[in-house]
Amino acid sequence: MSALATVESETYTDVDWVTGAAGCHVDGRWLVGDGPEIRAINPSTGRTLALIPSAGREQVDASLAAARRTFEQGEWSRLTGRDRGALLDRLADLIERDGERLVRLAATELGSPVRSGRGTQIGVPVMFLRWFAEAARRGPRDGLEEGLPLHHDPVLSGSLLVREPAGVVAAVTAYNVPIYLAALKLGPALAAGCSAVLVPSPKALLCNIALVKLIEEAGFPPGAVNLVFGPPAVTEQVVTAREVDLVSFTGSATIGSRLMELAAPSLKKVVLELGGKSPNILLPGADIRTAVGPSTMRFCINAGQRCGATTRQLIPESSFDEFVEESATFMRSLHVGDPHDETTVVGPLIRDEHRRDVEGYLARAAEAGAKVATGGGRPTGLGSGFYLEPTLLTGISNEAEINQEELFAPVASVIPYRDLDDAVRIANQTKYGLNANVWGPTADAIALGRRLRSGTVTVNGGGGKRDDVPWGGFGASGLGREGGEDGYREFFEVKHIQWPI
Repeated sequence: MSALATVESETYTDVDWVTGAAGCHVDGRWLVGDGPEIRAINPSTGRTLALIPSAGREQVDASLAAARRTFEQGEWSRLTGRDRGALLDRLADLIERDGERLVRLAATELGSPVRSGRGTQIGVPVMFLRWFAEAARRGPRDGLEEGLPLHHDPVLSGSLLVREPAGVVAAVTAYNVPIYLAALKLGPALAAGCSAVLVPSPKALLCNIALVKLIEEAGFPPGAVNLVFGPPAVTEQVVTAREVDLVSFTGSATIGSRLMELAAPSLKKVVLELGGKSPNILLPGADIRTAVGPSTMRFCINAGQRCGATTRQLIPESSFDEFVEESATFMRSLHVGDPHDETTVVGPLIRDEHRRDVEGYLARAAEAGAKVATGGGRPTGLGSGFYLEPTLLTGISNEAEINQEELFAPVASVIPYRDLDDAVRIANQTKYGLNANVWGPTADAIALGRRLRSGTVTVNGGGGKRDDVPWGGFGASGLGREGGEDGYREFFEVKHIQWPI
């Protein structure tokens, strides 16, 4: 890695522990990339943190060869499930040990507020890694081997189902919660016995390098986890490589569709966790003041850069004005600013280009008749950071562009509905189907939740994040599932062995 270009944050300057090593990790060795430099930027200030050379084509080839070799005949292939579980537990221990400086690193590189980052950036991935550590020890719920009843036609025969690791995994991740996303891919892949090539977003390289340093310290054998990154050509090279058996991606539907195209000629299995335009539905008679705060936080945490953000607020016509007023008041109370400040709730967006894209959506919505209940601009007094005010819109239909496209920003619309059938129609009128929340009497809310085309439905805010349930969605929200037993199974192939008796 090239020398650190600048370190300008007065609240957190210790990024040398990440940038001191070369950026790519291939077959157990740190390598200086042969490709073009990538600029790591602090979104709170717009200033450069580091210049990181990306992987060259031969280095990507070497990472793929290492993953293939270690899966088929290396030390990794000879480890038991108990051994793999111990390594995953060790990795979780190390992330917890370094949790505070990882949270600070995420605040500097991603703009993720430390207040929420201790959970989303550290606590949740640790929880998932521990679940997959236990899964590695026990194997799939039905077992690595499952005997079937005898079969009698035309002859008596026995059968056995054998579940084997899928092979080499291309783990392609987004920038918003990098350690969490890596845990949801590397956790089940490594638990199953797969090897992996991690290809992170160029906007989150420092966090991913820090994670792989901990993977190395945990004692994973060379080649079990390799790290390469760079321009889109690097991702394309990994996804199309003959060494790769499964592609797991988190990101936008546009890129997910492109990766499917790249994987199609070799018929690789693809698991996609994509975007959402999720509804938050207030049933008639639900307590508005109880619902407003949690409803707002669901699209403002991490500056709205969350695939499951519920950005369409569906409200009964009779409660519409009160909900808008209460929501706008609550949103104006949220502290927008330095992500290292313990009182900050909303940090910056990841890049100025992204902020300009969001502002383009807001401008087009205004042209289409949308009204701004609060926000809509850039907050003052925050220097050159990529900040955007939490924004609430009214007066625009569900069919409008801004209510159909994922913005990845702290922006929501309030949409009135006439009756419950109308609410369900509006909620399901989207190409996505990732997440939803319903406020109201529990039985009524569950009944309405059953009618929603959504991979997850929470009622009255749901509960704590669970490590034993799947995450994923319908339609443009992706293919397959992440997390829990369903997410674990994605990383296995099933073999049927049959013999006459």
